[in-house]
Amino acid sequence: MRTQSPCSVGLRSLASPIVLARLAGLATLATIAGCVPPPRAEAPPPRTEAAPPPAPAPRPVPIAADWRDWPYSPGTWVYRRDARGSIALFGPANADAALTVRCDTGARQIYLSRAGSTATPLTIRTSSVTRAVPVQPTGSTPAYVAAALMPNDSLLEAMGFSRGRFVVQQAGLPPLVVPAWAEIERVTEDCRG
Repeated sequence: MRTQSPCSVGLRSLASPIVLARLAGLATLATIAGCVPPPRAEAPPPRTEAAPPPAPAPRPVPIAADWRDWPYSPGTWVYRRDARGSIALFGPANADAALTVRCDTGARQIYLSRAGSTATPLTIRTSSVTRAVPVQPTGSTPAYVAAALMPNDSLLEAMGFSRGRFVVQQAGLPPLVVPAWAEIERVTEDCRG
């Protein structure tokens, strides 16, 4: 005769209809749980394309040998009258002027000023004249240097009537290629009158 282990006897006594119903319910739940797909993994974030590298800065246009072919410096002329006389300012809008031509009626002088603090002479190139003029710092902020000219100086006429443009050069600074507009002659005439 076979002897039963105490565990098997204990299990059989547990096999009552209520216990069996509960076990069947648990088995059903386990089966249903096996049918449910596992939770979806989060989708990877969308692949962001790396921004394309910035375009290289344009290379400076080589300056032609003849200054009459150089591109104009950025800016335009503006003419104003004030208590001292009149002034023509050249440069970009909403910025300090790169070049000014001022008539000081009290001193009967015309001052040609360029932004900067270098006291080396300005070289003015027009279609008819090239001349270096000495300058002095004006002591203003921002810094400018100025050359004093008499109202009847032929350089002023040459600047005003140069063919399309004239150039103002100074050691250590880029050249200013300035359109020869009427504002220069207006200031000159204001000081002659």
